[in-house]
Amino acid sequence: MTTINQQIGKYRWTICTLIFFATTINYLDRQVIGILKPWLEKEVGLGEAEYGYVVTAFQFAYALGMLLAGRVIDKLGTKIGYALALFGWSIAAILHAFAKTPLGFGVFRALLGVTEAGNFPAAIKATAEWFPKKERALATGIFNSGANVGAVIAPLSVPFIAEKWGWQWAFILTGAIGLLWLIFWFIFYEIPKKQKRLSATELAYIESDKEEATENNEKLPWAKLLKYKQTWAFAIGKFLTDPIWWFFLFWIPSWLNDVRGVSVTGSGFGLSLAVIYTSTTFGSIFGGWLSSFFLKKGWSAFKARSTAMLIFAMLVVPILFVQNQNVGLWGAIALISLAASSHQAWSANIFTTVSDMFPKKAIGSVTGIGGMAGAVGGMLVAILAGNILEFYKANGNVDAGYLILFAIAAFAYLLAWLLMIFIAPKWKRIENL
Repeated sequence: MTTINQQIGKYRWTICTLIFFATTINYLDRQVIGILKPWLEKEVGLGEAEYGYVVTAFQFAYALGMLLAGRVIDKLGTKIGYALALFGWSIAAILHAFAKTPLGFGVFRALLGVTEAGNFPAAIKATAEWFPKKERALATGIFNSGANVGAVIAPLSVPFIAEKWGWQWAFILTGAIGLLWLIFWFIFYEIPKKQKRLSATELAYIESDKEEATENNEKLPWAKLLKYKQTWAFAIGKFLTDPIWWFFLFWIPSWLNDVRGVSVTGSGFGLSLAVIYTSTTFGSIFGGWLSSFFLKKGWSAFKARSTAMLIFAMLVVPILFVQNQNVGLWGAIALISLAASSHQAWSANIFTTVSDMFPKKAIGSVTGIGGMAGAVGGMLVAILAGNILEFYKANGNVDAGYLILFAIAAFAYLLAWLLMIFIAPKWKRIENL
């Protein structure tokens, strides 16, 4: 007997795969600079504070880009909007190879930030177009796991490229991958009603929710969206938790080298980061699956998402003990892996709350507002982290600097969860905009 999935077809999972690879490329390109930090410190003079400012330039541009990207994608549609974003960030990634000073890296990092901002608004909008509500968290978890795959590929490949051909080629080769993705995107992507490869049965399944599954390019002013508590709840959640993921991406490689003494060119470095980011892949998928499982049991969207998010917020707390002297290297790696995978599980659910609370025509813009808030938070944490570590490193006690940063990470998610519930109780859906 055929299963329901076999009867309705699986083209929507082809779309999910495309978004997964785009997200993989997105994170591969942004992770390269963290892996190359020792080379850049030596050859370009990128110290802790300068590195923090370069990361801040990315975050600031990413924040602005998030606002622009959401509006552009809602205006142009997912197909063209996503393609423009990926083309832009691929070129920006390649341009890093031509930077000669910290200022040059700051400029190209800003260009990367403003273009990479298009990934998640486009991905969330595409997911809402192609998946009914009961499958969105799982689909989001799957494509969001691409962030982890990109973060795994970077430490396994970038040091080899830098040692073999020079650090410039690490930027060029990783940036060029995105240009190949565009070919497959234009071949396979179209909104469901225009996709000729899609069976009538699967189209009916995709549109099984009451909401009309078509693109709506109606212009929604930000001022209008900011009147809703739901927008602020999502934005606050992103503001408090996105910076923790940026910390994991941009400073864990340095932590391995500075605190644990793991050589960047040694096998232990790539293996350690591969373990951390591989675990986050499972966290992302499991996070999406868990709330979908709760929904299938008859729970409301609010109860399913909020329960899952609370569980994952609590699982980040043990990262507080990473700097404990009794925790060895692999014990610390395990704690970071748990926290990072819990972040991705949290992320799979917080993104899905947007499509729970808003109609499709607002998803790109609201996701952009939340992404902007997360980038602003990341920008502030980048400045804080860079200066804290510069201060403690100068005083010969870099461990204390990381202890402060891990303590912030430990409780950020619980605070975000509480504020989201307080600001917009039950995350009530807005039917008319």
